[in-house]
Amino acid sequence: MRVDRTLVTLAVTAATFALTGCYVVPMQAADGTVQYQHYPLPPVGTPVPPQATGPAAATLNVRLYPANEMATQTGIVSGTVTNMMTGKGRFLVNYLGEVLTGEATRVSNEEKRGVASAFSPKGMFMSCEYQMNTPFQGAGSCSFSNGAKYQMHIGGN
Repeated sequence: MRVDRTLVTLAVTAATFALTGCYVVPMQAADGTVQYQHYPLPPVGTPVPPQATGPAAATLNVRLYPANEMATQTGIVSGTVTNMMTGKGRFLVNYLGEVLTGEATRVSNEEKRGVASAFSPKGMFMSCEYQMNTPFQGAGSCSFSNGAKYQMHIGGN
């Protein structure tokens, strides 16, 4: 058992060293056949160009507080919004046993104002308007298709 494990380790190590420093890249010949050719890696110390990355997305807690009689029947509703830091976001709320999913979008020419909409497979929907104080905190109001209205708080705790 010990000898078999040693042989496997040596075989893997040998294969690793044999392939270090090159790629095998498939090339298509004029007749359509595939040929594999050696493609060397750049020399050690060659600078790697930086990759463009934007700000990381942030998932924020959303709390909806009742603002009319219909909403008081359910109390506080919780959900999340994922701010993609591009003017768009993904919105998710669990309301009366239904999961509503949708999106949040920044209003044109407004850096901090936006609208959010969500829908459930059973037909429940909601619409919200909000204003962000920072990329991680904001407030607004939401209306559901059953007439319930809520004040929305985004981010924070």
